[in-house]
Amino acid sequence: QVQLVESGGGLVEAGESLRLSCAASGSTFSIKNIGWYRQNPGNERELVAMTTRHGNRNYADSVRGRFSLSGNNADLVDLQMNSLKPEDTAVYYCFARDYSENTYWGQGTQVTVSS
Repeated sequence: QVQLVESGGGLVEAGESLRLSCAASGSTFSIKNIGWYRQNPGNERELVAMTTRHGNRNYADSVRGRFSLSGNNADLVDLQMNSLKPEDTAVYYCFARDYSENTYWGQGTQVTVSS
């Protein structure tokens, strides 16, 4: 089992920055991927950014060049969000996937970007 605790988020104006943090505990040795999804009401959860344990990182086209991951690729991952846009408004969820393909989720943190 893996537990995820998120911090960060909040309300900012367009063009500003925010940083989200996620800390994993439990069976962190089993984590294969860790990163962030986001979701708006009525929409499916979409991948924002993720990293493998070896540091291979992927970003959604909508955030590439504005968002970046940092951390140790295993049990700590931060999402730096720059040049935020109103369409980035969503609940952001930290996730981790282990080598058995189990997926774990954080509780979610709200990011709101006003225009």
